[in-house]
Amino acid sequence: MSDASFFVIGRDGPAKRVASAVEAVTAAEGEGFAWLHYREATRDDLAGLVGLLGLHSLAIEDCFDDNQIPKVDEFPDNTFILFNTFQYGQGTLEVGEINLFLGKRFLVSISHLDSRQRSYLDGVERIAERSIDEIRQGPSHLMELILDHVVDQKFVAIEALEDELDGVEGALIADPASFKPADLIRFRRYLLRLRKSLFHEREILSKICRGDFPLVSEKAIYHYRDIYDHLVRFYEVTESYRDIVTSLMEMYLSMLNNQMAKAANDTNATVRRLTLITTIFMPLTLLAGIGGMSEWTMITGPKNWRVSYPAFMLAMVVIGFASYYFLSRLDRNRPTARHHRHR
Repeated sequence: MSDASFFVIGRDGPAKRVASAVEAVTAAEGEGFAWLHYREATRDDLAGLVGLLGLHSLAIEDCFDDNQIPKVDEFPDNTFILFNTFQYGQGTLEVGEINLFLGKRFLVSISHLDSRQRSYLDGVERIAERSIDEIRQGPSHLMELILDHVVDQKFVAIEALEDELDGVEGALIADPASFKPADLIRFRRYLLRLRKSLFHEREILSKICRGDFPLVSEKAIYHYRDIYDHLVRFYEVTESYRDIVTSLMEMYLSMLNNQMAKAANDTNATVRRLTLITTIFMPLTLLAGIGGMSEWTMITGPKNWRVSYPAFMLAMVVIGFASYYFLSRLDRNRPTARHHRHR
C-alpha cells in the first residue's frame, strides 16, 4: 500500500502540500520545485515517475532490492543516490535503505519500513518545515537536509553499539569463565557491515564535494562537506572498534589458556603429591611383604616378639621419614638445577 506526500516548495512561504505527484510537478514548472516523499512506495507508484520525471527503470528496480550497497548513478536528467540507515537496539543492528532522485526541479525521496513498521525517514517532514528557508534554495539543499538526518541516525546507532561493547568488555574482565564469545563474533559481524556501508557512502559524498554532479549547487556543497566529515569520522570509529573486538577476542583466549594452565598445574601438583606418598610407602610395603608375621617371628624367634616387633615398626618409621626427606629435598632442588642449566 502506498504512503506518500507531495509538496510544492516555492520561492516564499511554507511548503504547499498537493494531492498527487502530477499536480506537484505541474505546479513546480513555474517556479520552485516538487518534493515527492514516499514513506512506502509500490512498483506502480514509481513506474509512473518514469514518464513523469524521466527516471530510469533500472534505478527504479534498485529501489526494491534490499541487498544493494550505497551508490550514486548519474543520468541525463537526474541523479540517483542509494544510502543506508542504521538502527541499533536490543543487541540487533538493523540496516535500512533510502533512495533519492535529484533533478533540476524535483526531489524524490523513497524510504522503506523498519522492523517496527516505521519509515526510516520518519520525522524528516517536520525537519524540512523548520528549515524551509534553506530548502527553498533548491532540491540539492533538501537532499542535503535528508542525508544529514540519516547521518544523525547513524551516530545514535554507533553510540549505542559503543555502549554495549563497553559492557561486553567489562563482563569479559569480570568473569571470563562465563563469558560468551558469541557476543564478540556478533559485534565483529556488525562492524564489518557498518564498515562496508560507510566506505561506499564516504565515496559518494567525496564525489559530491568534488563537484562531479552539476545538479548539486555550489552553495549546497559546503553543507555536504560537513556530512562527509561525519562519515569519515564514523568510518574511523568502526575501524577502531574492530581493533577493540580483535583485542578482546585475543584477551579472552589468553585468559582461557591461563585458566587451563592453572587447572593443569593444580592437577600436576595433586599427582605429584600422590606419587610422593606412593613412593614413600613402596619400600615399607616391600619390607612388610618380606618380613611378615611368620617370617619375622621365625627370624627373631617367638620369644623375642616384645622387642622385635617394636624395632621393626621403628625401622619402618625411620625409613618412611628418610624417604620423605630425600624426595622432598630432591623436588626442591629440581627448579634450582633447571635454572642453573638455563644460565
